[in-house]
Amino acid sequence: MIVPFLLLLLSIGGIFLSAMVPGWSDVILLAGPCAVASALLLIVGALRRRTERGKNWVVLDGSNVMHWKDRSPDLDTVREVVDHLSSEGFTPGVVFDANVGYKVGDRFLGDRALAARMGLPVRRIMVVPKGQPADPTILTAARDLKARVVTNDRFRDWEAEFPEAGEPGRLIRGGYTHGKLWLDLGDGAR
Repeated sequence: MIVPFLLLLLSIGGIFLSAMVPGWSDVILLAGPCAVASALLLIVGALRRRTERGKNWVVLDGSNVMHWKDRSPDLDTVREVVDHLSSEGFTPGVVFDANVGYKVGDRFLGDRALAARMGLPVRRIMVVPKGQPADPTILTAARDLKARVVTNDRFRDWEAEFPEAGEPGRLIRGGYTHGKLWLDLGDGAR
């Protein structure tokens, strides 16, 4: 948001310059539309932030969830959980370990490739860099978004750095019983 704001200030300066300095009147032909465009970008960005803030975010531990059905890695399992959470009014985002592509295929898969395979927007998928555990990224995202985490992991290795992960209701457990998805949403819904 800083770039549109700086562009707006610069454009307003150009408008004043074109009005005050003789011979610079043509500057308004560039500064005027730039001022309007940057103001629109600021308005759209503010509206987008406002709507994103109002969402009921939930972060999926994709590398954990993909093993829930039949204990074998499957992106369709993650997609089913995402769809179920969406139908319950949540806005899900998914974080995967870097090795997800090798578990569901034969090569590395980044954010875009996974999003395409799962039919989800790229902005809702994240693959952490190689050699980095996904857990702190998941917990940081949950903290920043004030979100719950869908996982069967307890994050015991991270409880000192992320004590909120131990709060009741913060972690949503789930799985499959007789082929049917269940999630412990803590509100009686499954």
